[in-house]
Amino acid sequence: MAAQKGKDLLLRIDTTGAGDFVAVAGLRARRVAFNAETVDVTDQDSAGRWRELLEGAGVRRASLSGSGIFRDAASDAAIRGVFFDGAIRSWQAILPDFGTVEGPFQLVALDYSGEQDGALLYEMTLESAGALAFSGAA
Repeated sequence: MAAQKGKDLLLRIDTTGAGDFVAVAGLRARRVAFNAETVDVTDQDSAGRWRELLEGAGVRRASLSGSGIFRDAASDAAIRGVFFDGAIRSWQAILPDFGTVEGPFQLVALDYSGEQDGALLYEMTLESAGALAFSGAA
């Protein structure tokens, strides 16, 4: 696989719950992270006292984050509304030549900042709130 452009990683939100996803406008940086906790089952009989882990038992989670400038009134309003309502919505993370991750996420952080001679910037962080689906790139 050849190198990919960071701008091609997209975050999209289903603003209505009807499956109509809208790209979050103004994002300049995006990040997708997958994590899994381990369950240690090491005991006195473990070979060589090496740690043993229980396969498939840990909690899995994903985080989506992004930062940029607000420039699209509709997606800006949707993001703010989702945060202040504490709502869980379906989101998509589209990773070029890899696939799409889709599922419920909660917007857990929404930060605004700005300099006197610059644009209003924002950062947002989402945490998975249920099972995620993956579909490979076509």
